[in-house]
Amino acid sequence: MTDDRDLEGLDPYDLMDAEAARLDRFFSGLDDAAWSRPSRCAGWSVRDVLAHMVASEDYNAACLDGTVADFMGVLGARGATDLASANELGIRDLDDRSTGELVDDWRAANGATRAGFRTRDGADVDSSIGAYPARWQAFHLAFELAVHADDVGVPVSAGERDARTGWQTQFGRFALKELNKDLEIEPGSGTTHVSGDGLDVDLTDAQFVEAVAARVGDDSPLDAEARVLLSATP
Repeated sequence: MTDDRDLEGLDPYDLMDAEAARLDRFFSGLDDAAWSRPSRCAGWSVRDVLAHMVASEDYNAACLDGTVADFMGVLGARGATDLASANELGIRDLDDRSTGELVDDWRAANGATRAGFRTRDGADVDSSIGAYPARWQAFHLAFELAVHADDVGVPVSAGERDARTGWQTQFGRFALKELNKDLEIEPGSGTTHVSGDGLDVDLTDAQFVEAVAARVGDDSPLDAEARVLLSATP
C-alpha cells in the first residue's frame, strides 16, 4: 500500500469544505456572460465545467453506495468508451438545465458527497479500482475541486495562496507515488525534486501542482513525456 505520510497534518474533509465554499461563492455571483467564458479545460466553457462537476457527483454517490460497476455499465451501454466520452455524456445530459439549476444541483449533491465521505472516515468506499480508503478518495476530491476552481478562475486571496499550494503539493507527492512507483519524489523548501523513469526535474511547489493537475502551460520547460509522467489527474 502507498505510504501516505505526505498527507500528515491534513484533513481532507475540511479541505473539501473550503474548496466547495470558494466555488459556491464564485458560481453564485456570475452573470450570464461569465458562464460562456472559456475555461482552462480545452473546449469547455465555465458552464461546461460546472455541468461536469454536477455529473461527476453521480460517480461520487456510486462510490458511497457501492454501485460503481453498475454506474460504469450504464455509461458503457450509452456509448462511453473512455473518460473523455463519459465526461461529454455527462455535460450534454445537462444542456437543458439553467445555470441557476446547475448551481443548486451541484451544491446539494456535493454537500451530500462531503458529508458522506466524512462519515466513512477510516473505512473503504467503492471505486473504479475496487475498495479504496474513503480518506484517500476525499483527498482526491478536494484536489479535484481546487483544480476546477482554478480552471474557471476562482480568485484566491494572497493570505490563502501559500497554504493552499502547500496542501496541494503534499497531496501531489502522495498521488504520484500511488500512481508511479518508479519515481523518486524528494521534498525541498518550496520545491519538489522528481527523478526516475528518464525524468530528473526540480519544480517549485506551484509548478509541481500544475504538473500533477495536468495543467502545465505552454511556456513550461517540461516536454510532453515529462508532463505525462508527472500528471496524476485523469
